[in-house]
Amino acid sequence: MNKIDFILLFDALDANPNGDPDGGNLPRIDAETGHGLVTDVCLKRKIRNYVQLTRGCEPPYDIYVKEKAILNDQHERAYKALSLDEKDATAATLAKKWMCANFYDIRTFGAVMTTGVNCGQVRGPVQLSFARSLDPVTQLEYAVTRCAVTTQKEAIAQKGDNRTMGRKFTVPYALYSAKGVVNPFLAEQTGFGEADLELLVESLTHLFDFDASAARPAGSMAVRKLIFFRHSSQLGNAPAHKLYEAIKIARKPGVEFPRSIDDYDVVLDESAIPEGVTVEQIDC
Repeated sequence: MNKIDFILLFDALDANPNGDPDGGNLPRIDAETGHGLVTDVCLKRKIRNYVQLTRGCEPPYDIYVKEKAILNDQHERAYKALSLDEKDATAATLAKKWMCANFYDIRTFGAVMTTGVNCGQVRGPVQLSFARSLDPVTQLEYAVTRCAVTTQKEAIAQKGDNRTMGRKFTVPYALYSAKGVVNPFLAEQTGFGEADLELLVESLTHLFDFDASAARPAGSMAVRKLIFFRHSSQLGNAPAHKLYEAIKIARKPGVEFPRSIDDYDVVLDESAIPEGVTVEQIDC
């Protein structure tokens, strides 16, 4: 496997792509520029969820960081499977290999497994940046009502009116771009192979297909394009930032308020792609 750099383009329409719990669950933004943000942790969570849903948590596609998991219990599985003694100096190394072999997200993203039962620390070959919107976004806030209350006490206080007020937050529209890399040297260390890479591409393509919620209604978020820069060497044939800069994304003339991907031009400057790098574009 050689080095791969890639760009992920997705959009949000009347949705909250990544609420900030420290900000009342408002959509995340860059406070200086007003551009929308989606964290790398959020994107990795959706990849994990897709793999868990489609592969059923069966090795070698089990998921280490999943809802309500107890991580030290996951570590114990390695020690039990290999009949390891925690006092053995080589136990953590052997356990780390077992964890990489059985958990997709460990050999993909890495993990710190030195807490409690020691399974070592893994640097993952696949890393993602924060996604950033191409334009500043507007955080919209709506009042919503629920025709029910939670407790009898609330019902008595409202004399049977039984209504609860709430808030909902969205961005009207935003096109986001995230950058990623596949490090072939770390892939060799974790055992991340071609089948894992194919599953990563599949997961990115279907990132929001099974992610609908009250904050992200069905059809409100979609992956629009994946662009892969595949190098012919492990070290890479060009700096990643030069390849990213070869993708020019801009609003079409006359568009003041974008409301769809069709309001943008996404253009590849082929003259900026050096020899030894092939470009693969996937329209979703």
